[in-house]
Amino acid sequence: MTVREVVGLSIAAGVMAVAAYGGDLVVSRQGQPGRTTVVYWEKWTGDEAKEMRKVVDAFNKSQDKIFVQYLSISGVDTKTMLATAGGNPPDIAGIWQEQVAQFSDAKALTDLTEMANSNGLGPDYYIKGYYDALSYRGHLWALPSTPASIALHVRPDLVPADVATPETFPKTIEGLDKLVDRISKKSSNGDLEMAGFLPSNPGWWNYAWGMYFGGKLFDGENLTIDSTENIRAFNWIASYATRFGAKEVQSFQSGFGTFASPQDPFMTGKVATEINGVWKGSYVRVFRPDTKWFAVPFPYPEDRKDLEGHACLSQDVLTIPRGAKHVKEAFEFMRFVQRQDVMEGLCKGHGKNSPLAKVSEEFFATNNNKYIRLFDQLARSPKAFTAPQIGILNQLRTEMDVAFQEVSTQGKTPEVALHDAQKRVTSLWDTYRSQVLDK
Repeated sequence: MTVREVVGLSIAAGVMAVAAYGGDLVVSRQGQPGRTTVVYWEKWTGDEAKEMRKVVDAFNKSQDKIFVQYLSISGVDTKTMLATAGGNPPDIAGIWQEQVAQFSDAKALTDLTEMANSNGLGPDYYIKGYYDALSYRGHLWALPSTPASIALHVRPDLVPADVATPETFPKTIEGLDKLVDRISKKSSNGDLEMAGFLPSNPGWWNYAWGMYFGGKLFDGENLTIDSTENIRAFNWIASYATRFGAKEVQSFQSGFGTFASPQDPFMTGKVATEINGVWKGSYVRVFRPDTKWFAVPFPYPEDRKDLEGHACLSQDVLTIPRGAKHVKEAFEFMRFVQRQDVMEGLCKGHGKNSPLAKVSEEFFATNNNKYIRLFDQLARSPKAFTAPQIGILNQLRTEMDVAFQEVSTQGKTPEVALHDAQKRVTSLWDTYRSQVLDK
């Protein structure tokens, strides 16, 4: 993949893409007479879209000067890039935190620093980990919509009584491994029937495993994919292929149901523990409300107690694309979303914690997730981490997925898999820096 494809804003490619999409990318501004229409594209569908719709409706009723036209858009990130290249973007685009650096490098975003600071939305207003992830190269490019922190979810009915509470569950990775050996079940013919834990389930944060062992993928200047800590993490991943058998794990997971369904492997009891986000509780409540579960911080290596309380953070974010017709009005809506009462209502509706530094007691007391305080604490932890801020993050994550698969299937040793990934991504990064960042 070339850098131009990574950035996605080549003039010729943009014009051709806009023409190809035709009316799908034409921003319609059919609002209400006498009001400025702000077009807002968002990725959400279903109940998540309904919760944001409530916020939009409340804003539209709160004043008579701005009308937010809310549209649920599939492929919102790609379409926003293309619409920006074509000179007709939405006024607000709901994308993901992990895309902020790429969009910023592509000059596809409006700098929000001055507007945010002048409206009291500076770093002190937010939990540090969330705010810092939206600040890139000295500027603020997005504001949170709904955040998340990631923890280990546990089925107490599938683990021994002596570890069936958050207080008694193993705190270290070594303790977790011993528990996995203790409770995992195989049939008489060797087929896996229940796994105490699987690094590959659900497999959404393969880039983060090294961070749970104190590593990182990028030091702000250079890639560090094959660092000692990352190799240690992937050796741990490899141990699960040895423990259960690579083919046996693949066969076992092929029978898993989809995440958003009653056939989810955690809900059906095929796995006793699972690393997942704060939203998991909402899916359990909807699809299998009788499921017993609790959440704990993901364990840390026995010799790295300094990592205790670490957690991976992510968030959905609001941005103003470059070239938006109504920047001031768009920010007025974004500012409305950041109000504590509005933000707490939206986050509760999505089953997530709040990104704000100040959170009401009512938010905790009335939240459907009984472990919401834990997810809030994880977000505030000084050990919390996010995906690297690098414009080629999508390609980096893809390469980490490849390395994870190579190690999980025993196709390569961790050292070789990560060294190969380091070479491939470094080549791309060098090209990206020379063709994008140095221009």
